[in-house]
Amino acid sequence: MLNFELYNPTNLIFGKGQIEKLSTLVPKNAKILLAYGGGSIFKNGIYDQVIQNLKGFEIVEFGGIEPNPRFETLMKAVDVIKTEKNRFYSCCWWWICN
Repeated sequence: MLNFELYNPTNLIFGKGQIEKLSTLVPKNAKILLAYGGGSIFKNGIYDQVIQNLKGFEIVEFGGIEPNPRFETLMKAVDVIKTEKNRFYSCCWWWICN
């Protein structure tokens, strides 16, 4: 087996009222990549809440990510990240659980 190290700082927040925490979790002067799927975040108001709570940050959007994303979609996101030199990543997904 080859030696390796993995450093993966990730902060997952879930639940009611958690979107208000976003601006405190993002480093100052960070350029944010906002990734989302097909558009339900527009219909349910999540998009507006995220944008409102990230006011003052530079945001680059990458939308239209399909469920179980294709490799080609992910590589398009990588191209955006390389071009835009994003420092912070926010993914917004909306699950409906019955």
